[in-house]
Amino acid sequence: MRHEEVIADLHRRWVFGWERDEGDAPFDFRRTFGEFYDFNSPDVRLYDDFDPAQRVATTAAGYGSIWEPAFDRMVSAHHAVDDGPHVVAGHELAASTLTFVARITMPDSTTDIRTTTSLVWHRTADGWRIVREHNSSKVLPAGDLDGVLPTPKTP
Repeated sequence: MRHEEVIADLHRRWVFGWERDEGDAPFDFRRTFGEFYDFNSPDVRLYDDFDPAQRVATTAAGYGSIWEPAFDRMVSAHHAVDDGPHVVAGHELAASTLTFVARITMPDSTTDIRTTTSLVWHRTADGWRIVREHNSSKVLPAGDLDGVLPTPKTP
């Protein structure tokens, strides 16, 4: 399989790693994303403007510590790929861009978003791993994704 195809598959699977259903076990970032992020590289920089504090994580574990509490509070999170992934790949580095939509349901609110995500992948002995991430999200009007996302599972 060509590098571009491998990265495209990884990026698609990465999106759906963020799925949550009511009653899921506590969100464990390393367990969920261990095959995606480089947990050992000193060159990691990960950013998502959906983080209210807009922190830049310099380790994969640090990035997980940003998202674990938020995802543990969620009732559900459902995603669909809207565009991409678009990939450029060399022998050691690759970049991919993908746009997804998501509905995030908290105990007291629901938010629909459209996010453009750009990932830089480094080829390691264990496979391709994320070393850079930049996500830009736009909150959509309430109900904008009605009928777009799959029906949530019930516990």
